[in-house]
Amino acid sequence: MNAPVDVSFFARAAKPLTSYRKYWAARFGTAKFLPTSRKEMDALGWDSCDIIVVTGDAYVDHPSFGMSVIGRMLEAQGFRVGIIAQPDWQSAEPFKALGKPNLFFGVTAGNMDSMINRYTADRKIRSDDAYTPGDIGGSRPDRAAIVYSQRCKEAWNDVPIILGGIEGSLRRIAHYDYWSDKVRRSIVVDAKCDLLLYGNAERAIVEIAHRLAAKEPVQQITDVRGTAYVRRETPEGWFEINSTSVDEPGRVEAHVNPYLMVSDQAKANGATCAKEDEAKDVAKAAEAAGSPAVNPAIKPLTFMPNPALVSRTKIKVPPRDHSVIRLPSYEQVRSDPVLYAHANRVLHLETNPGNARALVQAHGEGATARDVWINPPPIPLTTAEMDLVFDLPYARSPHPRYADENGSHDGATKIPAWEMIRFSVNIMRGCFGGCTFCSITEHEGRIIQSRSEESIIKEVEAIRDSVSGFTGTISDLGGPTANMYRLGCKSPAIEAACRKPSCVYPGICPNLGTNHDPLIKIYRRARALKGIKKILIGSGLRYDLAVQSPEYVKELVQHHVGGYLKIAPEHTEQGPLTKMMKPGIGSYDKFKQMFEKYSAEAGKKQYLIPYFIAAHPGTSDEDMMNLAIWLKKNGFRADQVQTFYPSPMATATTMYHTNKNPLRKITRESETVDIVRGDKRRRLHKAFLRYHDANNWPLLREALKSMGRADLIGNGKHHLIPTWQPLTDGGYTSARRKNSTSAPVAAKAAAPVRLTPVKPSKGRILTQHTGLPPRDNGSGGKPLNKPSRKVR
Repeated sequence: MNAPVDVSFFARAAKPLTSYRKYWAARFGTAKFLPTSRKEMDALGWDSCDIIVVTGDAYVDHPSFGMSVIGRMLEAQGFRVGIIAQPDWQSAEPFKALGKPNLFFGVTAGNMDSMINRYTADRKIRSDDAYTPGDIGGSRPDRAAIVYSQRCKEAWNDVPIILGGIEGSLRRIAHYDYWSDKVRRSIVVDAKCDLLLYGNAERAIVEIAHRLAAKEPVQQITDVRGTAYVRRETPEGWFEINSTSVDEPGRVEAHVNPYLMVSDQAKANGATCAKEDEAKDVAKAAEAAGSPAVNPAIKPLTFMPNPALVSRTKIKVPPRDHSVIRLPSYEQVRSDPVLYAHANRVLHLETNPGNARALVQAHGEGATARDVWINPPPIPLTTAEMDLVFDLPYARSPHPRYADENGSHDGATKIPAWEMIRFSVNIMRGCFGGCTFCSITEHEGRIIQSRSEESIIKEVEAIRDSVSGFTGTISDLGGPTANMYRLGCKSPAIEAACRKPSCVYPGICPNLGTNHDPLIKIYRRARALKGIKKILIGSGLRYDLAVQSPEYVKELVQHHVGGYLKIAPEHTEQGPLTKMMKPGIGSYDKFKQMFEKYSAEAGKKQYLIPYFIAAHPGTSDEDMMNLAIWLKKNGFRADQVQTFYPSPMATATTMYHTNKNPLRKITRESETVDIVRGDKRRRLHKAFLRYHDANNWPLLREALKSMGRADLIGNGKHHLIPTWQPLTDGGYTSARRKNSTSAPVAAKAAAPVRLTPVKPSKGRILTQHTGLPPRDNGSGGKPLNKPSRKVR
């Protein structure tokens, strides 16, 4: 399966996905949609399901939805797979809808973490859910993976529970929970699942399904990579490396007497360090004994090393495939933030499939003690295996049960998440960026797994020919990052040994290949297809990589930008950027120059839309002020503002919880990080990003004065905010209007506000913003409340 087009060549000691003998139920053939009811099962001729997948998302049969990928992959292995999508979790009855599965329940919270899906970064409940028909929130419980697992156990107590998905993946060890503001146990313990599959799980789920089908007890399946489970003790033949502490006591040295000479100090310790003293002692002994003849039988001693003893100069390292690192226990990391930071650092160092070791973390004490054992990460898929996954017979649409009365999915029952990826193509997996606020690396890994060019073009043609509503525009050819396709380490040996969290920070690694030619070729071939009018790139662009290939930037800018290109510098100041592991703003400036140059050459008016994060660990108030100044100087007015969201297991979340920097070795005295806590300070940082919003001006004026920067308050071009305050309702409407901060209810219910003339106070000029009525523009129509000067 190691196809010649693979980028990564480190040894894949894994059984190929196509090498398994198909299960006997393959005779039933392929279903148009995996069944979601007994009626659909009967239509397929099934008396039971071998595997039932329970998911928190609506069932969309598309390769961008996890439940569909896993379900179709298991179907290709010959198993009968049913789907229970967004069940009512108030009782176990909905989990019995398809009957008892013959092999196991597969449980996932969905494509998104259920807590992030349900709550905003300010812990406010969202009213929408992009993975639910009609964009209606509340269709899944909080901590859905735990709730679903418990209901499955309640429905059929003797059926194994195999937990997977992003929610379980990011909670495989004890983790900080932002919503309850405490450290929670591993989800393996709380969900009481038999196995947890973390990361992309095709390889693991196929092996486990075949082993369970062969009647192997689930308790004995403990050697599959990318899995975690509970065990009571470390098995024989494993070398346990203790990493449960950060402080090791050193040798205690006695205080030195400053009045003693060196030779006196040596004598006090029963030794000598002065050659003169030694010579005197030898001479005295010789005089007392005389001068005996030399005895020929006396020979010098020869010291031979004892092979049974470990050498003091070189420690023998135990084999990595039989080494397990013991992390600080749940009880330790819960009570000691320093040990939490240490455990998180060790976890991130053990993520390379080429050298990662198993991890173990104790939960409980005494008779209730048990270990959560985490096997090394899964072996990445080869290009041939990636093609296999994406070429499965997906229907590429939501299940018919979600259609409206006209049989359409475009009306009131539209699923926004499907609409977003409806005409897009995923060309790769993984990300070696290592951004600390992002969990892609922890879930999908650093090694890029790319599809072949033929497979990608085949999917573009399938969208053109079979997806209803297609108008000729592909919305995206990308993945976690737009331009990492077929990029990887130049050296297999270095790749297998590397433990760096990022290949592009603090600079691009000299061992990283940055050739964008394969991606350029795909872009050109795809846009040349008959019936394809436009290929857009909607995935996030890594612009520090893009500038390494001017030809790629030219192709992107002149043919694949729909007027606006979104990129994410995230910040302008080095303080937060070093904690994010993002490049400096200079890389953005370089890309901006190239973007404008190639746009002008094509005769197009195009714009860059930069994204920034507020309240990220390591960000000071001054950093946000400088960012706001940069935004105004460059003419940017942010509509949607991203506030740092501490997701489980992310490195930045560890900074947020512990005030420590796990990017460096953790000690009691190691580097501390400035953390933005409390609603008031988080609102301030968010307000700096929206400096142009009049609702934020009172807060910003107060902050600027306390920071000694009142010089930024004024009505000139060089000022950040004005001295005057308009009448506002305190509301803010964003692109996601349902989650906007609404104006007070009383203000909403009141009649429309009419601005009437008022008498100005002494020394105050009356303006339209402080009570002056709108001017009549002479048109005879309704007066326009038009500003007297250009808005800056």
